[in-house]
Amino acid sequence: MTIAALVGCANEAAQDSSQKGPVEVGYIVARTSDVPVAVELAGRIAAAEMSEVRPQVTGLIRRRLFTEGAVVRAGQTLYEIDTRLYRAAAAEAEANLASALANAEATRVRADRLKPLAEAQAVALQDYTDARASARQAAAAVRQARAQMQTAGVNLQFTRVPAPISGRIGRSLFTVGALVTGNQTEPLAVIQGVDPVFVDIQQSSAELLAFRRALAGGGAAPGSTSVGLLLEDGTEYPQRGVVQFSEVMVDAETGTVTLRARFPNPEGLLLPGMFVRARFEQAVDTGAILVPQAALTRNPRGEASVFVVDAGNKAAERKVTATRTLGTDWVVTGGLKPGDKVIVQGLARMKPGAPVKPVPTSKPQVIAAPTPDSRG
Repeated sequence: MTIAALVGCANEAAQDSSQKGPVEVGYIVARTSDVPVAVELAGRIAAAEMSEVRPQVTGLIRRRLFTEGAVVRAGQTLYEIDTRLYRAAAAEAEANLASALANAEATRVRADRLKPLAEAQAVALQDYTDARASARQAAAAVRQARAQMQTAGVNLQFTRVPAPISGRIGRSLFTVGALVTGNQTEPLAVIQGVDPVFVDIQQSSAELLAFRRALAGGGAAPGSTSVGLLLEDGTEYPQRGVVQFSEVMVDAETGTVTLRARFPNPEGLLLPGMFVRARFEQAVDTGAILVPQAALTRNPRGEASVFVVDAGNKAAERKVTATRTLGTDWVVTGGLKPGDKVIVQGLARMKPGAPVKPVPTSKPQVIAAPTPDSRG
């Protein structure tokens, strides 16, 4: 009785197994698409404009007319230097000009009076020649005195030190009462334009070379110039920037090429010298295939593979190249071709060569509940 029962159960199991048939699996049809090649690189903030505030005349600082750390506008007076010497020099130049003008008028009149007398030979011709020369010398002295007066006026204006550019000014390096000179090496203060700002991004020359080869070979297309930023605390900067250019030479010490992006900074959140990470699409992969992450497996050597449905409705393992992800999908750049049926559902215990019943993933899979007889 026991042996007969066992034989009967075995026969029923074999019969059930034969009735099960191929495993029903869900698949997607591989299609090529344009997939952006996202790049994340380190960078540092740099001021779009930077200017050192320097004196152009010598004197004592009488007043400082700005608040350290504030935003100043171009032309705004920042310092006042003692004006007494320069006002005196301007007054002296003005007086010298008046004297030169008077002398020039007198010499001109004398030359004009001697002219008819010289023609009538009432005076020596040499006297008239000397008078004309004196008049010309006096006229030149007027021009010289006028230039000196203009110079004195410019020096007087230089006693008010203006902001060369608009931006945020740093701390004052000289206090009221300090003596400054027109040829000193240290600036009075530094102004930096912080809206907009530049982000200098470093990319290895090897990566840039591979990117350009891909463009030349037709396997990729130029990407967007729009750039996003990750700040030092890991948060994302709300404004997006634009890549403006890349350097034409490689830094010999670091082996990198500098790319420069321009970012709006209306709230002054980005400060020069700040470390950031830039995200942008440097290229677009025109022949990539997106495969759900659940459909791809890796062996102990790290090699990626997927199962596809072959012409005989059997599972075939296919090795693929997938080095990055995009959202919930792997970006496959090799091993698949358009039209391949990639199995994405029913992969549990899937083996190469196993017969399958392919069903598009857009259709619901029919999974029968186990019957009481099948449990025994």
